[in-house]
Amino acid sequence: MLGFDSFADRPRIAASEALTTGTVQRSIPMDQSRIRNLSIIAHIDHGKSTLADRLLELCGAVEARDMRDQYLDSMDIERERGITIKLQSVRLNWNDYVVNLIDTPGHVDFGYEVSRSLAACEGVVLVVDAAQGIEAQTLANTYLAMESDLEIVAVLNKIDLPAADPDRYAMEIENILGIRAEDVLRISAKTGAGVEGLLTAIVEKIPPPSGDPDARLQSLIFDSHFDAYRGVVSSVRVVNGTLRTRDKLLFMQAGATHDADEIGIRTPTSRPVKELAAGEVGYLIAGIKDVREARSGETVTDAAQPAAAPLAGYREPQAMVFCGLYPVDGHDYETFRDALDKLRLDDGSFTFEPETSTALGFGFRCGFLGLLHMEIIRERLEREFDLNLIATIPSVEYRIEMTNGEDRLVDNPSALPDQSEWNSIHEPYLKASMIAPSEYTGTLMELCQSRRGQMDAMNYLSPERVELVYRMPLAEVVVDFFDQLKSRTAGYASLDYEPIGYEKGDLVRVDILFNGERVDAFSTIVHRKNAYDYGRRTAEKLKEIIPRQQFEVPIQAAIGGKIIARETVRAFRKDVTAKLYGGDVTRKNKLLKKQKEGKKKMKNIGTVQIPPDTFIRALKLDD
Repeated sequence: MLGFDSFADRPRIAASEALTTGTVQRSIPMDQSRIRNLSIIAHIDHGKSTLADRLLELCGAVEARDMRDQYLDSMDIERERGITIKLQSVRLNWNDYVVNLIDTPGHVDFGYEVSRSLAACEGVVLVVDAAQGIEAQTLANTYLAMESDLEIVAVLNKIDLPAADPDRYAMEIENILGIRAEDVLRISAKTGAGVEGLLTAIVEKIPPPSGDPDARLQSLIFDSHFDAYRGVVSSVRVVNGTLRTRDKLLFMQAGATHDADEIGIRTPTSRPVKELAAGEVGYLIAGIKDVREARSGETVTDAAQPAAAPLAGYREPQAMVFCGLYPVDGHDYETFRDALDKLRLDDGSFTFEPETSTALGFGFRCGFLGLLHMEIIRERLEREFDLNLIATIPSVEYRIEMTNGEDRLVDNPSALPDQSEWNSIHEPYLKASMIAPSEYTGTLMELCQSRRGQMDAMNYLSPERVELVYRMPLAEVVVDFFDQLKSRTAGYASLDYEPIGYEKGDLVRVDILFNGERVDAFSTIVHRKNAYDYGRRTAEKLKEIIPRQQFEVPIQAAIGGKIIARETVRAFRKDVTAKLYGGDVTRKNKLLKKQKEGKKKMKNIGTVQIPPDTFIRALKLDD
């Protein structure tokens, strides 16, 4: 691990800025030719955050006593899971250059964070594990960088590992990505080997920003988060013009005006400055209380002399996975609603709207970018707001073609109209790319075909590794596909996917009935050929975990009015004949008949008591 002592004599940038205890005062205008804006992109767990730590150390941005692993990851949940969830930016000084660095997430669920960061850069550092080579997200992120016409500096990380084979994977990068093997840098982010050479390559290869500091102001917001004391804090890249403190600003897409209360840079601590010129990256605080007025992709301009047109911005991230979230204690509903409002200020990529379940009470239907995103949001709600929540079965959004010609979107199976009211159901499809050792080709093909996948391509990246490309229904991927993929390939396979539209499917809704009453929390939409298996497994599982009642409880799975599976939870039975000690058998029969009539009456007027943890246990059908 590198320490600060070995870097004590490194030159610092002095011409462009002078640091004081309170603020950063601009002494002369920033020379654009001395600025480098870049993102670190890679597959998950290939060492992006560790590399960012070494760059912070090498540039002297953090005191040795304050240094920790994953320094830029601000949330506890990020450090505990060892993943980056939110992109983070930092300004580094290297020799006479300013390097604006953005550390990005690697998981496919947070790909929208990567695409946002690339709009603020002129280049990327592409990190590849020297012991694993190119993975699915490596390709996906590289293609994003190429589409944005960014300069790519390729790096093989973890060369200190015994399993590292940098020569082999440098050739793989050349064959697949077209980057010459001799141009691929070799580093160890853990030990710091080669990181100084990487900084030199960044300065030499990545072009400086272009932009006119004297033009009308155009600044791009590429990230925002909510601070309880200061309001919305936005990360901005100034494209043209100059952003100054106390200017009145116009947020062009939102149509709102606000005063620039504070402009600053992250070093990584926040340091106020008087202005940010074209090409610079920093933060903006304008007293905004609603994060929707400062969404990612928003163009900020001068209210007095606005720019002629906004910048291109971003597409809004679309929720792909939906589930119901309900508080275990109904008294927590108001707290839960406030928690969702507050959390959405920090993460605008999930959606929620109120819904009611006969079994679970009042809750919210929430939309997420993927299963990991759903897990993160739920864990943050439980941790940060002390809630205990139940999640229903994850679902996707279906497009229903109604008999009257209307198209309707349905993300909750219980909201599916009666079959007589629609002609067809269309489900969302994905293009899934999987990279794995070639010996697992048959295993992956079997897994994909069992999930209704259709092969589009099979490409051998090398004699040892293969890429499989499948068209698959999103509903078959969101539940446990990734877990199955990892377990069947000993953890070696990687997955990337992107939505490709809707296709018509032979789909039905399977309802679960307790004592003849539908429990909407267990309703789901499945392919017709899988309906019987789902209904049977769910009924069997519920029979094991539903506590016995005072009356017999039938558990049924149904498609419309047709029952496809049934199990029965037997009733408690008291031995009403225990007090008899002989005599006429008619006395015994009379007592048994009376008990039977009582249970029949109780069944008609009674309700099935379902403990909250029943739903949690029942939804894990494969446990």
